[in-house]
Amino acid sequence: MKIYTLSLILLILTACAEKPKPEDFDLETQFEKSNGTQTPTYIEVIKYYKNLDSAYVSIKTYEIGTTDSGLPLTLVTYNPNRSLESEFSENENALRILINNGIHPGEPDGIDATMMMMRDLANGKIETPENVWVGAIAVYNIGGALNRNSTSRTNQNGPEEYGFRGNARNYDLNRDFIKADTKNARSFAEVYHLINPDVLIDNHVSNGADYQYVLTHLFTQHNKLGGKLGSYLNTELHPNLEKSLESKGWPITPYVNVFNEVPEIGFSQFMDYPRYSTGYSTLWNTLGMMVETHMLKPYKPRVEGTYELMKSMLKLTSRDAKKIKHMRAEIDSLYKSGSLTNTYYNTQYAIDSSQTTTLQFKGYEGEKIKSAVTGFERLKYNRDKPFTKEVAYYNNVMPTDSVKIPAAYIVPAGQHLIINRLKENKIAYTTFKKDSILQATVYHIKDYNTRNSPYEGHYLHSNTNVSKSIENIAVKAGDLLIYTAQSGLRYLLETLEPTAVDSFFNWNYFDTFLQQKEGFSPYVWEDKALELLNTDINLKKEFETKKMNDSDFSNNWYAQLEWLHQKSENSEEAYLRYPIFRIE
Repeated sequence: MKIYTLSLILLILTACAEKPKPEDFDLETQFEKSNGTQTPTYIEVIKYYKNLDSAYVSIKTYEIGTTDSGLPLTLVTYNPNRSLESEFSENENALRILINNGIHPGEPDGIDATMMMMRDLANGKIETPENVWVGAIAVYNIGGALNRNSTSRTNQNGPEEYGFRGNARNYDLNRDFIKADTKNARSFAEVYHLINPDVLIDNHVSNGADYQYVLTHLFTQHNKLGGKLGSYLNTELHPNLEKSLESKGWPITPYVNVFNEVPEIGFSQFMDYPRYSTGYSTLWNTLGMMVETHMLKPYKPRVEGTYELMKSMLKLTSRDAKKIKHMRAEIDSLYKSGSLTNTYYNTQYAIDSSQTTTLQFKGYEGEKIKSAVTGFERLKYNRDKPFTKEVAYYNNVMPTDSVKIPAAYIVPAGQHLIINRLKENKIAYTTFKKDSILQATVYHIKDYNTRNSPYEGHYLHSNTNVSKSIENIAVKAGDLLIYTAQSGLRYLLETLEPTAVDSFFNWNYFDTFLQQKEGFSPYVWEDKALELLNTDINLKKEFETKKMNDSDFSNNWYAQLEWLHQKSENSEEAYLRYPIFRIE
């Protein structure tokens, strides 16, 4: 018996009805109607896409997950080969491009550019091969989009009204991809893994210096992406995009990563840690790029430039679709094979100042003059003095720390917040069926720094240092066994290794293990400590040596008692003991 899908039933029921035509709908955007001075409200954006869905078979809208605003994400897809089956499993040879818009709704350029692009893909104005599939998140930060104003973007030249950077709970969503404090980030993960994009485009507007360009780009850091994909991005995609846009009259430069300085002193590529969209996409071997238009340019050319940039990216990546998909499949097979166990993975990087690229940079002369406001020196750009100069661009990084890749991790069942993050990112695991004892590598937190002020809802740790030991650990029924031989290898290493920059440890997921739960009363422990020293000669020697060599220790009676307490059988096993274990 044939089982009909809901789509087929609806098609049969409506077969006799007259299908709406594109001309039945108003598909001119608010941006176009206002001659490039206005951006639509969130409600208007969604209405527009619903109309586009009704007008063209190749366009479909989906509501996925929820956000901190209480509203779902709207995913819009362009699929020239749409069938009655699920488009997320069909045509596996299609290059899949995901566009993210409105992560910062005060930067709405991508929202307007994508509305026009999806329409022009559907009506054939933009020619694309049939091997391209495009998905776009209409507005990612819905709460910020609903919070419209005309003043919060101090440095920005239009549009007339726009949204706010913070989401409904005032989180900056472009710092949340790993820690996933927001419902937005968790729904993004659902969209991301539903699509498994080959290419990610995330649309933004810059802050920073003044220069001649309307467009700048911020690609995934090619050294961190690594392998054939990293080489392809650096030697083919990046330069070919610049050439394509230059030929269309849209010169572009890498994102100008300076603050209150002139670009001609040289600047480095932005370090896209996994907290950012392109850092997150790197973990899944996706070619990522942020579009950064220049905030001081008028709104109309910013949107038009974003449109042209996305068109060029579609053309270039569709031309190389087979190559890109083959490289990604090759890496995925390598991860799943388990052959990387006991090799090393880089967890931290620094700018490699020994390697630079020379840019023919189009800027404006800047000078330091006396401020009429503060009386101190200030920076002033002179747009009457444009220049083209050779500028050093530091676009290479080198590893500064690494870890050996284990065969597996053990995550206790009680770590439900961690387990939720793993599930959201489609990490495969099994559970132990009975209590048992296993030999594992255990980390102990030796040292770390913590911010003095909050950052995105956290007092973030950094410079984490660990010691490790081989121990027999008690595993409980229901605890997770996570083999690293899977597509999510990089995600596991970046989140579960405490020394990684954006690890769950550094994002405060394990702060309860940094505090002792039981203590001692000095008047009681004094007698027990003396008994301990009298029965353990080696400990007594170590204690006396430490007092001789550490003046702070020798002058602090409580520190001495605390040190002895940590050396005794009364010390807490959980204190400073990282609760995720490695199977080598």
